[in-house]
Amino acid sequence: MAHNSNGSSPHGGGLPDLSKDEIERYSRHLLLPEVGVEGQRKLKNARVLMVGTGGLGAPLGMYLAAAGVGTLGIVDFDLVEASNLQRQIIHGTRDIGRPKIASARDRIKQINPKVNVEPHETRLTSKNAVEIIREYDIIVDGTDNFPTRYLVNDACVLLGKPNVHGAIFRFEGQASVFDADRGACYRCLYHEPPPPGMVPSCAEGGVLGVLPGIVGSIQANETIKLILGGGEPLINRLVLFDAWTMRFRELKLRKDPRCPVCGENPAIRELIDYEEFCGLKVPSNGNGAGHDYEEITASELKRRIDNNDRLQIIDVREPHEYEIVKLPNTKLIPLGQILNRKAEIEPGLDAVIVCKVGKRSARAIESLKKDGYNGRLFNLRDGIIGWSKEVDRNIAIY
Repeated sequence: MAHNSNGSSPHGGGLPDLSKDEIERYSRHLLLPEVGVEGQRKLKNARVLMVGTGGLGAPLGMYLAAAGVGTLGIVDFDLVEASNLQRQIIHGTRDIGRPKIASARDRIKQINPKVNVEPHETRLTSKNAVEIIREYDIIVDGTDNFPTRYLVNDACVLLGKPNVHGAIFRFEGQASVFDADRGACYRCLYHEPPPPGMVPSCAEGGVLGVLPGIVGSIQANETIKLILGGGEPLINRLVLFDAWTMRFRELKLRKDPRCPVCGENPAIRELIDYEEFCGLKVPSNGNGAGHDYEEITASELKRRIDNNDRLQIIDVREPHEYEIVKLPNTKLIPLGQILNRKAEIEPGLDAVIVCKVGKRSARAIESLKKDGYNGRLFNLRDGIIGWSKEVDRNIAIY
């Protein structure tokens, strides 16, 4: 149950008191006049929802727990994988295979047993977002995909909740506070999502391990300031950070009066289908498939190789990825070169197009078809990761 907007307890009697143990634990906060006893009681009374416990959610959850935020809601449905551990410091090696929400809860409780953790082990969707988000004072978006970012933004606008935003890619990060009651929302900044596949995920493009630690800590800082009602929150400001050059920049944001969700005449009055909005739902071709190319599983490809079928395997990853791990007898033609080097693919032979997870290879096939290539093209389903899981577990999943 959320507390009242004036910071009082839902049961009356104002803010909760601090125990002797809490006074000792939070003494360095209490010595700050900007926080003090009242501020620490506000933190204890606060309810914050973390959407995601990945790279951004890891430092966020740990610092909010250490700061004494009374209730932390967590939304996540993933399992911990080895590749997470390079940056998602809330999880450990022994947590591999566990639900992220479980290992995050354990770590938060280890840091501060007094924090009430409310787990929501589910994917946030248009159907459950309002029900979950309405119970919290502040929402912190630590997600890594555009549909969920737009979903969180719209739900926060409709419910009147501040949305503490963070995003990372490779060496660059950004952070802001979107509060439609006081300024711009995420849609004011990004009217439309980028075309599908235009912005690679961290799994495809990589990310410097410490970067989410920096950006997630900025989000924790902004969350604490919002709870305290002090300082200068990042409302109508977007902070951009480049870890490689160690430079910060700041952009001023402005509320867009034509914004479809927070503008003067909003067209969006309820949550929509965000997968469709971001162009991630491909119309069916009539055969029940969501694409117009053929797929082949790793097991099927292995059988064809063992049968000495005449085929060619084209890897469209980048050269540095190819050096990490590769399938036998493949030809490297990076996605960005696929059309210029189309002549190297023989139309008379079946061609299996390969990448890490099957997304870039699908884009390569679509580009080749649009460019008039008339040979038979197969997309390796789940890419090299699928090959590792189905055929050769000695192939590393990176």
